[in-house]
Amino acid sequence: MSLLKRLGGTPQPNEVAPSNNSAATPSPSPAETRGSLLSNSGMAAPPPVEPTSRPSSLEQRVSGLSSTSSSAVTSDGAITQQRILELSLWIVDRILGSLGNQTELKRTPESERLLQERFTNYYRQSGVNLSDSQVKQLYEMVNDELFGFGPIEPLLRDDSITEVMVNGPYSVYVEQRGKLSLTPIRFANDDHVLKVIDRIIRPLGRRIDRKWPMVDARLPDGSRVNAIIPPCAIDGPSITIRKFSKKKLTVDDLIKFGSLTPEMAEFLRACVVSRLNIVVSGGTGSGKTTLLNVLSNFVPEDERIVTIEDSAELKLSQDHVVRLEAKPAEVDGTGRVAIRDLVINSLRMRPERVVIGECRGGETMDMLQAMNTGHDGSLTTLHANTPRDAIARMETMALMAGMDMPVHVIREQVASAIDLIVQQTRLDDGQRKVSYITEVQGMEGDVVVLQDIFVLDIKGKTPEGKIISELRPTGTRPRFTSRLEAHGFKLPPSIFGAVSPGNNRW
Repeated sequence: MSLLKRLGGTPQPNEVAPSNNSAATPSPSPAETRGSLLSNSGMAAPPPVEPTSRPSSLEQRVSGLSSTSSSAVTSDGAITQQRILELSLWIVDRILGSLGNQTELKRTPESERLLQERFTNYYRQSGVNLSDSQVKQLYEMVNDELFGFGPIEPLLRDDSITEVMVNGPYSVYVEQRGKLSLTPIRFANDDHVLKVIDRIIRPLGRRIDRKWPMVDARLPDGSRVNAIIPPCAIDGPSITIRKFSKKKLTVDDLIKFGSLTPEMAEFLRACVVSRLNIVVSGGTGSGKTTLLNVLSNFVPEDERIVTIEDSAELKLSQDHVVRLEAKPAEVDGTGRVAIRDLVINSLRMRPERVVIGECRGGETMDMLQAMNTGHDGSLTTLHANTPRDAIARMETMALMAGMDMPVHVIREQVASAIDLIVQQTRLDDGQRKVSYITEVQGMEGDVVVLQDIFVLDIKGKTPEGKIISELRPTGTRPRFTSRLEAHGFKLPPSIFGAVSPGNNRW
């Protein structure tokens, strides 16, 4: 049966928005019949947290709109944004109710045309009089509810926004140009947020409920999503979305942004092609994954790459790439596939490069052993504030593998496996820069010897608060220069800060 036939026919009497004079009891909306995500998990829906009281049902609130009750209008007579949101959800319920068993619409020319027809029909039935701009806004809200991710869909479309943070239904923040700001975006209630979470995770086969009230997921465009709900989220369901640029960033883009210099980019490309083991270190939101993606694209086309991630984010341009993703446990607690399991399995897949999205635990030991047993050229990221902290973090995470090994032995493994640490930093003004490129030179006694090749110097601040900084070489050539030369990279001394007139760059 076509979508047109499923949506066709005249509306039934119980689809008409009730007026204030109606004595009939409104039938439950499809959303009420299906139940919320909380009720499916056996958890009672939380009580409203708004300071003002509300009508008991969506039908009654729409009825209040048609009569322009005092709670539905502002002092100048305009319909409040909250009431427009409630009207949009009422229309969405009516449209979904006419679909029968089909609860989701796919965006097609046919479905968009039918949405326009149904929207006009149900808007007239509501008896609400809105201005032309409000009608347009209402239609966009209905469109976003049916085809997108509800109230946050406009934020996801905005390329200037890099992160969306939903702190319950009435507080939505964004990160834009490195700064956090509160938006006027609101959800109707907790159940509305839960529906959006369910819409995100359902296609991925992941779950969230009272037994396990948090989940990691991704949007169709690759953006990373974390959601957590009551009882762990005290103030209501929370969603955090780390957006990724629709345009795949290249090393030229990072140079343009000032994240690194052309000399640093040239040096890093030589290191990747020469199969050095590289760790990208940095804090949350510093740009580690973006930099890892750029470095991964330096890998030659004729090499087999296996990527391992908790939630797939890397976008490599090469053809010969096998992408692996961790799997959460089933409802009964079985079937979990961790990053460590994938690292062990990847070594049986004849990889020439292993790229691990992020090391967080015991998989660090398996990664170090792989690097020390012939899998050169591996790349990964981890959370640390400095290159020295990155060494300590790797030691700690290697101990999480459960092996009874002395710290000194693990430290030797780290010093032997890792060739280079690239430190990514997010400055106070929101700029993201490579702050250190540091060589791991080996051990002296019980200490891992590090040598900075490039560093970031902070010079000061402008009156507008922008940080003035300079990326510069330290004047030290790395000890692995011979490995670079063996792969055809004869970098001039000028890259490392020496003035040597007459030398070509290659």
